Amino acid sequence: MREAVAAWGLDERRQVCITTDNAANMVKAAALNKWTRMQCFGHRLHLAVEKAVKKDGRVDRAAGVCKKLVGHFSHSWKARCALEKAQKELNLPSHSLVSECQTRLGSRQMMISRILEQQKALTQVLYADKKAQHLIPTWQDIDVLESVSKLLGPLLDFTDALSGEDYVSVSCVKPVLHLFNASILLMQEEDTDLTKKLKNEMLDYINVKYEDESTQELLDMGSCLDPRFKMDFINADNKAQVKARVASEMMGCQETPSYSTEVEPKDADTSQAKKAKKSLGSFFKQSGAAVKGDSSLTLKDAVEAELNNYLLTRSIDKEEDPLVWWKTHRVSFPRLAKLARKYLCIPATSSPSERIFSASGNIVTCQHSCLKPAMVDRLVFLAKNISA
Repeated sequence: MREAVAAWGLDERRQVCITTDNAANMVKAAALNKWTRMQCFGHRLHLAVEKAVKKDGRVDRAAGVCKKLVGHFSHSWKARCALEKAQKELNLPSHSLVSECQTRLGSRQMMISRILEQQKALTQVLYADKKAQHLIPTWQDIDVLESVSKLLGPLLDFTDALSGEDYVSVSCVKPVLHLFNASILLMQEEDTDLTKKLKNEMLDYINVKYEDESTQELLDMGSCLDPRFKMDFINADNKAQVKARVASEMMGCQETPSYSTEVEPKDADTSQAKKAKKSLGSFFKQSGAAVKGDSSLTLKDAVEAELNNYLLTRSIDKEEDPLVWWKTHRVSFPRLAKLARKYLCIPATSSPSERIFSASGNIVTCQHSCLKPAMVDRLVFLAKNISA
């Protein structure tokens, strides 16, 4: 990891955080380097689903039925043609079945939702084939699949949204966790026993994993510096502590002027020919040195005033881009703008970095197996950074 940082000419002292999955070697490497580590939200959510599902055999059985269905239609050209015909007769979307991939987050939910969508067409095709009638899902399996789909559908949307790389995501983790506890994974009267059980298992797992103090501090800073949320989702007992930490880091930020105070000298001939008159403000400028010590704010007062003004400003709409807001208000909040650049760049998931491995696999193919490592690095860099 340090070799990679050095290769890119990055200063390790300016590193804020790294976002990784839960692999033991990644966790150990971050600990050995004494780097702050952010756990990938997508992997945590995926593990929460997997652990909850493994404790109930009904879900495994229903998922197994789905896998067999996908395998049957994937290996039989005749079955696929019959499915396309049935889709047209029943006015269903002409969609293919989706297979589950263990390394792809949300692939099980996509497989289940597609089976439910094409249930009538699948039943019609399988019922016509005596050798495949045993693959028809029972009503018990359908009930389980509907319960799982209803539960996992919204979670998949959150994972996809937090896996983006063109917008701020770390500040949304705290609000998403609040939504999980307040509505998404909250027990409802219409929920089945299976749904309630899965919700309880998942919620317990996620809350325990995000109780870590260092993780909470990181999420609190990200949420506070996002003008959409500020202190809204921070625990009331921790607000004073978060505010003190923000002020402490602001004290270390040196304010840089956004404009130059130097005046361009006039031409020598012009200055000699015509003597400029003194302005009224020049008299106050000369006497300013005498009162400067009394009127100027101390650094501590300036930091406190800037932070309080930021917290008192109206929060922006939740769909607005916080980076655009900070670009507009960086003159009003210079120190906070620096902290925003420091913390809001942290990705909530490790999906962006993992997509690079997929890009490498698309580049180094059987037809391009003789590419040298340096050339592969350049091609991957261009593939991920060139604008369309």
